[in-house]
Amino acid sequence: MHHRVLVYGTLLRGEVNHHRLAGAELLGACRTEPCFTLFNLGAYPGLGRGGRTAVAGEVYQVDGAGLRQLDRLEDYPRLYDRQLIPTAFGRAWVYLYRGDFSDRPVIQGGDWRAFAADPDSYRAAGVRGARDPKTRRRLRVAAG
Repeated sequence: MHHRVLVYGTLLRGEVNHHRLAGAELLGACRTEPCFTLFNLGAYPGLGRGGRTAVAGEVYQVDGAGLRQLDRLEDYPRLYDRQLIPTAFGRAWVYLYRGDFSDRPVIQGGDWRAFAADPDSYRAAGVRGARDPKTRRRLRVAAG
């Protein structure tokens, strides 16, 4: 069975976790409906329902094993929830952050890649080449 997944952060092409989509088919770039807010959580973004932002992303088609791998990366269902939303390519899963957004800055315009590329962004100063902290934690646990 195949699933469509909309990604909006470190899974995008050129980002640190994109390799986890190896073998997935890129269906294309799109924006969500303008009913979300994209928050800066540090090394990665968090998507929240509510707001007026159409968030930029890419839609991929993955198989069941690929979806399970993404669930592990996103720590679903503990850290992120997974919900179906409409996209230009049909309904797709998207990961919604379950944590607290208070005191988290909003990524204006809903575009993680533009935020990361901004030379004035502290993230652009070095996080792009760093591994996602969620991934590092799992690697330490698996190695121990």
